[in-house]
Amino acid sequence: MSATCAGVTSDLDAEARSFDHHRRRLLAIAYRVIGSRTEAEDVVQEVWMRWQRTDRRRVAAPQAYLATVATRLSLNVVRSARWRHETFSGLAEPDRTHDAPEAGVEREEAVHEAVRLLMERLGAGERAAYVLRAAFEYPYEQIAGLLHTTPANTRQLVSRARRHLARGRCVTVTSAQHRRLSTAFVAAARTGNTTCLVRLLTDTTGTGGDAAPAARGAREQD
Repeated sequence: MSATCAGVTSDLDAEARSFDHHRRRLLAIAYRVIGSRTEAEDVVQEVWMRWQRTDRRRVAAPQAYLATVATRLSLNVVRSARWRHETFSGLAEPDRTHDAPEAGVEREEAVHEAVRLLMERLGAGERAAYVLRAAFEYPYEQIAGLLHTTPANTRQLVSRARRHLARGRCVTVTSAQHRRLSTAFVAAARTGNTTCLVRLLTDTTGTGGDAAPAARGAREQD
């Protein structure tokens, strides 16, 4: 190993050890906001990745800076989770449309609007990672395999998706695209069989013959 490579590795190890001193506090902050240890750990991992990209020479108070980033990311997770619960909570419930037809229609319309929002605000890789993780609780490793990327990049895709959902942006979605994804999503949520949904999501990322889009999307800066 060259002296330069050894120096970079040494610096990274030192930064990792330094960050570990803050990890428990950051995890506690995220857990208090979110209430889920798994989601809190995801937030702390995202804080670490952002810390690596930060010019640390300009950070006068690292502990306060890291706590602020963790809090902001945790609030994004809460907003995303609340929207997800309000939108998708009724999907897997028994069909009661014979008792209250208007309730079934309203729920179906809400889901279609939610899917349209996902399509308008998220890139294909973000959308695939977010839907499989947030709505169907796929492990990051499994999503990474489907998207032909790494678990670390998958975490970044999900994190970016949460930020884009919270901030809002819009691209044009055709009726045919919307109808295909809505139908697949509703079917997967009601039956538990996600095969068609996964195929549709991963096909739209371009991973059928090109694994790069999902990986590139995770590395792009906002």
